[in-house]
Amino acid sequence: MDPNREHQMLTTRRHFFGRTASGIGAAALASVLKPDLFAAVSKGAKPALGPETLRTHFAPKAKRVIYLFMAGGPSQLDLFDYKPQLEKLHQTELPDSVRMGQRITGMTSGQKSLPVVRSMFRFQPRGKSGTMISDIIPHIAGIADDIAVVKTVNTEAINHDPAITYIQTGFQQPGRPCTGSWLSYGLGSANENLPAFIVMISSGKNSDQPLYQRLWSAGFMPSEHQGVQFRGGNEPVLYLANPPGVKASSRRRSLDALAQLNSKQFEAYADPEINARIAQYEMSYRMQMSVPDLVDLSKESQSVIESYGPDVNKPGSFANNCLLARRMAERGVRFIQLYHRGWDQHGDLPRRLREQCADTAQPSAALVKDLKARGLLDDTLVIWGGEFGRTVYCQGKIEKENYGRDHHGRCFSIWLAGGGIKGGVSYGETDDFGYNVVDNPVHIHDQNATIMHCLGMDHEKLTYRFQGRDYRLTDIHGTVVKEILS
Repeated sequence: MDPNREHQMLTTRRHFFGRTASGIGAAALASVLKPDLFAAVSKGAKPALGPETLRTHFAPKAKRVIYLFMAGGPSQLDLFDYKPQLEKLHQTELPDSVRMGQRITGMTSGQKSLPVVRSMFRFQPRGKSGTMISDIIPHIAGIADDIAVVKTVNTEAINHDPAITYIQTGFQQPGRPCTGSWLSYGLGSANENLPAFIVMISSGKNSDQPLYQRLWSAGFMPSEHQGVQFRGGNEPVLYLANPPGVKASSRRRSLDALAQLNSKQFEAYADPEINARIAQYEMSYRMQMSVPDLVDLSKESQSVIESYGPDVNKPGSFANNCLLARRMAERGVRFIQLYHRGWDQHGDLPRRLREQCADTAQPSAALVKDLKARGLLDDTLVIWGGEFGRTVYCQGKIEKENYGRDHHGRCFSIWLAGGGIKGGVSYGETDDFGYNVVDNPVHIHDQNATIMHCLGMDHEKLTYRFQGRDYRLTDIHGTVVKEILS
């Protein structure tokens, strides 16, 4: 094709107006390559690296988030939602008046009966607050006065993929930015040497549920806001090290040349993804120095190492990821998402739940205590929870203790601690069956609105325009749960 003709075809009306904004884009590009270029700072001072004051709407209580996501749906009835009446109701049929025609999954829709099953674990009041917490998680009981347990979170989704997508992006279908991307967009980065949004994944002993990379995608936002996945093992980020025989100086020259080529592309097309690509290359270069220091635990005290549990020195374990999350928080990473798979317990729940709690409870509690000891908990919001909960009725044989519980979105429990959250709180009530909310419902949109509020953002005002519409994390819903705020 004639190059001149190709250029004429590309120069549409939209493209023309896009190019008129390239002056602003060039300034943004220059700020990526040389962050202190436009900053009026004294020599040695750290330049402002993100739009912290541009998209916050009031003074934040939290500066960062650590989200401990329990993929698969933990059983709230065995952990946080104490139901003493289930002792009397054990092995009775779930009444139609309680179920109210609720749609159930295909895994129990064929059962002839829906027998109620009590928790086989004991509950006790914990801490000065007296929060009821199961004996299966004694380490969480030890931080009862630091956490707010919300027992009435609810969602319309009843299957894993749409449920996780929904709670992470505000929509059940893929394609929208996730929570971490929204916070990266709203707050920017506080450390030029690490991404604003980092993801780590660990697995329990029975973990066959997949997790897709789109769960930490930026959706229709620039890709610089997507999560960067850290892997377990000696190489947390693939292709970060220089290839054999390539010197750091050679890599620097290559990146500079590539940036010049990409800047010419930006001048021609004004595509913001070009700037995002350059920013990612530059971040990768800086991470060659920052990541090895981040994952080096040799300077941690023995008492801290031991507090996270026996798996802490095993790369890729939940305990190791929790300790790394604290180190990332110290270094200014905005959003740290830890996924732990294996909570989808349709069978053999008593044994499998013990295993999952053994893997996660001590590190989760140690993380809260560690942050608190270092003065970081006040401005770090910690969240623990999954995409939904489990039913009061069971699957399998109760007598042999190999039963399971099905998916349940009408009510489930999460806990929050730190930046902006009131400790020692138990919020919301469910019915005697732990099946329906009877007081203070918290929809997942409300949960996300509250998270954003703690970070100084009005969830109704933080929007991103795409294809002629203003989108937000909470869609057109969401109310801040003020009762759990400090």
